[in-house]
Amino acid sequence: MIAEDSKTAMSDVGGFLSALGIRWGGVVMMHSSFKGLSRLGWRAEDFAQALTDAIGPGSLAMPTMSWRAVNLDNPVFDAARTSSITGVLTESFRRAGASHRSLHPTHSVAVVGEAADELTRDHHLDRTPCGERSPWGRLAQLDATVVMLDVGMDSCTLVHHLEEAHAANRYLRDDEERYRCTALDGSEHWVVTRRHRKLQRNFWKFETLLRAQGLVRDAELGGVAAFAFPAKSLVALGMEHMRADPYGSLAAPGERAKLM
Repeated sequence: MIAEDSKTAMSDVGGFLSALGIRWGGVVMMHSSFKGLSRLGWRAEDFAQALTDAIGPGSLAMPTMSWRAVNLDNPVFDAARTSSITGVLTESFRRAGASHRSLHPTHSVAVVGEAADELTRDHHLDRTPCGERSPWGRLAQLDATVVMLDVGMDSCTLVHHLEEAHAANRYLRDDEERYRCTALDGSEHWVVTRRHRKLQRNFWKFETLLRAQGLVRDAELGGVAAFAFPAKSLVALGMEHMRADPYGSLAAPGERAKLM
């Protein structure tokens, strides 16, 4: 951050995370837009470091998606080189802050901290993007907190995990795709996956469920808004919702919707 007192800036980040209910040593999955903080003078690499410092011995994870660039016309993924398409903060973190990146051609996750290996080590073994062995499938087990920084619930990839658990054939394309993937250690693996169908979805209803139970915390950093919730709470409430309606992440007529 461009600031006269960097210690104050770091303290601000710590207070921000505390307001979101994130404890020292916790596990955090952060979805983000960095535009607001960039206008305040923050640099992405400094903010990622401040987050890591504030969590301490815990773990910071960010999605480093690559589904736009890695496809059947370019069926190659390199964990060390393939860029993230999910924003400048995630790309900066991937390059300079993260120690691990899960091996998946479309839905990889970058992580630093004690839980990094557990979150990332088996992602390539799943045949869907957000399955049980993916980082998304392990957030609840690790009592992670999901943070939505200047983005809405439509950016919450964990909902895709709920979809895959309940009606995979509705939410995923029928055809499997095969990719040559290179891990950070240089080993090569063939990863088979299916892509999510483009559907009119309503992920905001899951935020409504969480807020109705008082499970969402809101905070601001320099006027940039964020909200957070326990991954296990979204999984518990979401699983109940999807058991009642396996197509429950789709937008009903008249509901808020986004094609994604």
